[in-house]
Amino acid sequence: MAVMQTAPGLPHCSITSVSSTIPFHGPPSRLCFSNSSMKTHQRNLLFSTPNIRPFSLRPPRKLLCLPPRGKYVREDYLVKMSAKEVQELVKEDRTVPLIIDFYATWCGPCILMAQELEMLAVEYESSAMIVKVDTDEEYEFAHDMQVRGLPTLYFISPDPTKGAIRTEGLIPLQMMRDIIDNEM
Repeated sequence: MAVMQTAPGLPHCSITSVSSTIPFHGPPSRLCFSNSSMKTHQRNLLFSTPNIRPFSLRPPRKLLCLPPRGKYVREDYLVKMSAKEVQELVKEDRTVPLIIDFYATWCGPCILMAQELEMLAVEYESSAMIVKVDTDEEYEFAHDMQVRGLPTLYFISPDPTKGAIRTEGLIPLQMMRDIIDNEM
């Protein structure tokens, strides 16, 4: 049974209540159709067309050109370490600067920073060491290092007379290059 009523205040819209003989335990559905017409024999384009993705009504975009191919980032460029390993690495004699990235897997800026750090690791392959510390796994160490915001980077010089440089938040790639080239 279908009952059609004109919605108050809307002259061209009607509210249709549809009930059927099939047992259904939910409320009757309310649909709004313009010009009070129901077309029941149209194909449902969202589910019947295989070219349209389910979360988008647009067809996939065509690329004008292929994306540039970057260098392959080896897994050992960015090394995830525990607190004990990082402390030993800081105490050792090094000839290259050490960059410690405190991050979390749920942190959006940390993910963006990881992409920049991968590019930096490729660029400074032999002249800098970049390590990552997950703050969820190493909570006490992050607390001891006064990590209050993510991502936090520590730039530690191989020269023990120079102090460490600490940055908090998403910083541009050029700023990281300047710190490594000029301050370390």
